[in-house]
Amino acid sequence: MRNIRLILEYVGTNYHGWQFQPNVPTIQGTLEDKLFLITQEHLKVVGAGRTDAGVHALGQVANFITQSTIPITAFNSGLNSVLPHDIVVLEADEASHDFDARKSAKSKGYLYSILNRKSPSAVRRNLAWWIPETLDLNTMIEAVRCIPGKRDFSSFQAAEHDMPDPHKTILSCSLNREDDMILLDIEADGFLRHMVRIIMGTLVEVGRGKLTPSHIEKIIEARDRRKAGPTAPPHGLCLVGVRY
Repeated sequence: MRNIRLILEYVGTNYHGWQFQPNVPTIQGTLEDKLFLITQEHLKVVGAGRTDAGVHALGQVANFITQSTIPITAFNSGLNSVLPHDIVVLEADEASHDFDARKSAKSKGYLYSILNRKSPSAVRRNLAWWIPETLDLNTMIEAVRCIPGKRDFSSFQAAEHDMPDPHKTILSCSLNREDDMILLDIEADGFLRHMVRIIMGTLVEVGRGKLTPSHIEKIIEARDRRKAGPTAPPHGLCLVGVRY
């Protein structure tokens, strides 16, 4: 038996998220279908993060157990030859038998992108949240400083969730502007459902002047989803990488 690890890049626009669902396209389902063409095995692919519908990845990590003896290069070039253009295998290698893309992960990093200018973008319309009004970046940056640490992040968790423990450790969280893009860079030991998108939606409310930076601490302490801002749209979110 071999444990094959993949590093994947994908645009999530045409998919209903990572996790397999019957009768709709998903990243996991597509990978498993294409792996069957190569190995003639019904394999289960485990992903480091279950990205939602419309969410993208630059460095998703996945693994699967196979009896196939085909060369490791075939899992890279071979998969890329049959995968749709919006899913790419960047690397393939053989991992130790105890490696699990999800359970072995120490932290994951996400990037949320906002296009902040008067006109929308044809090129980035599925890659960034377009907000035409001017946002107060300085107050948003001040608000971000309240977020890192080990906390109960229930206020930043979707109402419909399956996470019994809302405590997570945000290792780093920063916000900066590059030309007409506002970028939230966040790394944590794990994330609750819609957590990054709710954090971003709340920060935008600060940038609009509807909340102040001091509200962030109160929102976290409330442990109440209703106290936080709206959930930012999925297409601005990207899984950048996973640390092991």
